[in-house]
Order: sequence, then C-alpha cells, then structure tokens
Amino acid sequence: MDLMDAIDVRCSRRKYVKESIEDNKVVHLKNLIEKVNKEGDLNLQLILDDGRAFQSLKKSYGFSGVENYIGLVGKNDKLLREKIGYYGEKIVLEATRMGLGTCWVGGTFDKDACTCDIKTGESLIGVIAIGNVKKNSSIKEKLISNLIHRKTKTVEQMYESKEEVPAWFKDGMKAVQKAPSAINKQPVKFKFENGIVSARVNGDNEYEEIDLGIAKLHFQTGAKGGKWQWGNGAEFIK
Repeated sequence: MDLMDAIDVRCSRRKYVKESIEDNKVVHLKNLIEKVNKEGDLNLQLILDDGRAFQSLKKSYGFSGVENYIGLVGKNDKLLREKIGYYGEKIVLEATRMGLGTCWVGGTFDKDACTCDIKTGESLIGVIAIGNVKKNSSIKEKLISNLIHRKTKTVEQMYESKEEVPAWFKDGMKAVQKAPSAINKQPVKFKFENGIVSARVNGDNEYEEIDLGIAKLHFQTGAKGGKWQWGNGAEFIK
C-alpha cells in the first residue's frame, strides 16, 4: 500500500481491539515519530497500553477500547497547530499502511489523564487514537461517520481559479477532499493563480490551522511531490 492507497482507505476509527500493537509496528512508529519531531521541532509522543485518557464517559463519547494514542505536543508558537496537522497526518497515513486504525481527537478525551511529558513552553494540542481494529467499522462507527460526513464538499468548492488548472493540481485537490477535518468543516481554501498554489483558512476556531496542515500534506501527496512553505496563505512549490 502506498500513501495514495492509504489516503483512499483511511477512515476515522473509534472502536479498538484491546490487544497490544505488534512490536515491529511499535518500532516503526517510534522511528517515524523521532524523525518528524526532529524535522518539525515537535515533541509528539507514543503512549502505549494506557487508556485512562479515554475512560471518562463524559469526555470520550463514541470511543471504546482505546489503549494507545499519540500525544500531539509541541512548543507554543504560531505554527504549532499547522505543524501538528501536517506531521500528525504523516503518522496517520503510515499507520494506515501498517493496518492500524487511527482517529484525530481534539476535545473528546481526558487531557488531565494523559501521561505525556509536557515541558515548559509546550502544549498538548490533542491526541491521535491508534491501535488494532476489526476490518469493518462497527454500526456505531458508521452512524457517527455518516453524521459527520453528510456535508462533504466537492473538489470544486475547495479551490478557486480563473484559469484552467493542471492535472497535478486536480490530483492534489482530490487527495485534500479525503483529508480528515474537525467536524468535517473542510475550512481550507486553495487558490491557483498564474501557476502558483496557496492555501489558507479564516481562523474561525482553534482547529482550522490543524486542518490546514493536514490538507497541505494531502495535497502534496496527491500532487506527487512539491513542498509547502509554512504559514496561513503560504505558497506551494511544485
């Protein structure tokens, strides 16, 4: 499975099988997390066999069997949430390739029960639930997914351009359409003008910059290369 296959099959999973992640997959995840932490100047952390953050019925509605998660921790700066989205989604797609289930989680977990090591000047932005799942989603998962995804935007609604866009741009936007987004609002707006691509959000809520980072990673993957500059409204270099 390559990354585009992972984008196609990835879906948010909320019901997990209570069995440990295989050792070889743990090693691969830890190596990847170490790599993205160095590249993005982050402090993402893999927490294993500790489901206390998802044991509160009031705070973890819709989840069951979560025993592992990735703590999304980093230094407080204006790019933190965008980087969390970009690099966190890298891990999500790689986990999908390994056959693991994942789900971005912003508010429906007990932050006080998280055992992440948070240093001075850092914040825990959210977590990514991760672990073994059954092949098919449960009925409850499907109901929640249908409720969340009932307003999915078309590709044409997600970008603006006054000129014909190239095939690689369309491929990038198709990958963006399949990106996870907080309550599926898909707030990232792309622009193609004079051969230059940019992406921005309005900044209406704290999750939009995370969505921006996720969408940038998906676009780059779908476009088969290129590199984004950091920041809201920044450009993509193909």
